[in-house]
Amino acid sequence: MKRVVVFSGAGISAESGIKTFRDSGGLWENYAIEDVATPGAWNKNQDLVLDFYNQRRQQVMDAKPNPAHLALVELEKHFEVFIITQNIDNLHERAGSTNVLHLHGEIMKARSTVNPQLIYSLEKAEIKKGDCCELGSQLRPHIVWFGEMVPNMEPAIEISQTADVFLVIGTSLAVYPAASLLEFAPENAMKVLVDPNAAHQNIRKDFSVINESAGVGVPQIIEKLIKTYV
Repeated sequence: MKRVVVFSGAGISAESGIKTFRDSGGLWENYAIEDVATPGAWNKNQDLVLDFYNQRRQQVMDAKPNPAHLALVELEKHFEVFIITQNIDNLHERAGSTNVLHLHGEIMKARSTVNPQLIYSLEKAEIKKGDCCELGSQLRPHIVWFGEMVPNMEPAIEISQTADVFLVIGTSLAVYPAASLLEFAPENAMKVLVDPNAAHQNIRKDFSVINESAGVGVPQIIEKLIKTYV
């Protein structure tokens, strides 16, 4: 069975109504990144950071998977599919995708501030001041903030190196180290980028490009893959 590795970015979630900080000149829902998405921000003002992510979490809970997410689930009927995502939402999982690796964390989880291995799933939108892990430490969003290591980078590289098809969806290719994953796609793999802004990106020459939104372009390429390989 052919292996399809999907690398997804903010563009796929944007069609479900989830905004990114790149939508407004470095602001994320009118917040400066350094005020809400760095270790320094957490040390300076935990209340602000918790409130910011509580709002983002509610936004994710209200959002629904779109046709691009659902098309990737259909792909699993015919291929071995691994999704590597820069997104912190759970829309891939809610659509039904079964192999999803989050590079930048997961908004619907919290973790201990003293032991990063203590991770808890959230059923509600809020993490409050005083919500603690089993060691008595304040919980923080399970997010990789700017300036922190990306712990899932190594497994993401290993998965990328096994691709028969490497499909990139809705990413600016501007956030590193995540964007470097394209360099690990095998030479003989079929490589496709789906993004309406692809013309402005420094994409490798061995990638074919679909200049469409995720909701339009992903069903198109998946139909092509099924016709080609199944």
